[in-house]
Amino acid sequence: MSDEVAAGFVRVRLDLSYDGSGFSGWARQREGRRTVQEELETALRVVLRASAPYELTVAGRTDAGVHARGQVAHVDLPAPVWAGQGERGELLLRRLAGRLPHDVRVWRVTAAPPHFNARFSAIWRRYAYRVGDDPGGVDPLLRGHVLWHNRPLDAAAMNAAAARLLGEHDFAAFCKRREGATTIRRLLDLRWERRADGVLEATVKADAFCHNMVRALVGAMLFVGDGHREPEWVGRVLGAAVRDSAVQVVRPHGLTLEEVGYPAAEELAARNRASRRLRVLNTD
Repeated sequence: MSDEVAAGFVRVRLDLSYDGSGFSGWARQREGRRTVQEELETALRVVLRASAPYELTVAGRTDAGVHARGQVAHVDLPAPVWAGQGERGELLLRRLAGRLPHDVRVWRVTAAPPHFNARFSAIWRRYAYRVGDDPGGVDPLLRGHVLWHNRPLDAAAMNAAAARLLGEHDFAAFCKRREGATTIRRLLDLRWERRADGVLEATVKADAFCHNMVRALVGAMLFVGDGHREPEWVGRVLGAAVRDSAVQVVRPHGLTLEEVGYPAAEELAARNRASRRLRVLNTD
C-alpha cells in the first residue's frame, strides 16, 4: 500500500459499484468464497493477459452483503500496458464490462495523480442505510436494499439521537474491536430523511469507520425511533465506550457505500501521512 509507484508503473484509479448480495464482502478470502476483490482482480488479469493478478487497494472494505455505488480502488499497471488502453482508458473499461459479472461494474478508469492512495488519501466516506417501516413490509423490488422494521419509526426522535453522536469520539460502543486498532473516529454527518416512497434513509459520513460501526449506529437509532429508548440514551452509550447489549448490529443489505471524498492533488501526500498516524482523542 505504498504511496510511491514503482518505476515503470502507472497508478490507475477505478471508480466502481456492486450489488453486495452475492458477495462475501470486498476482501479476497482463503476459503474460496466469492468476493468483489477476487472478481475484479481476475477480470483485470484476463483482459490484460497478465500471468499473475494485479493487486487492488480499496477505499473501504465492505462486509458481506453490503452494496457500493461509489467505491474507489487503485491498481499499479505496467506503463506499456496502461498506454495500450486508450487516452482515457476506454479500452480497459470496455473489456472489463465484457468480462465482469453483472453485479459488479467499473464506471471509470483514470491515471491517478502522484501520491494517490485509494485508502489512505480518503478524507471521508459516505454511506446510506435504508429502512422501511410500512406495516405491509418492503416493496419486493427493493427488498435487497431496504431493511424492514416491523414497528413505526419516528424520524424526529432518530435525528435527535443522531445529533448526540456527531463530532470526534471514541466509538468503541458501536465498533467491533480489532487488535491494535483505534476506535476513535470523526462523524461528520448523521441524519434521517423519509423519502417520498416512505423509506427512511440515513446519511452517515465520517473520516473513517471501524468495523460494524454504521450498522451498530443504525441499530441504536432504530431502538430510539420505535420508542424503546429515548434519544439521550445513545449519548450515554457512546460515553460508556463499551458495547451495550441493547445495541443491535442491523443486517447488511440496507447499507450502501455511496461516495468517497479525496483532497486536492497537492494535499494527497499530507493526507496519507495523517491517515497513518495513531489517533488520539482530543479532550480539550
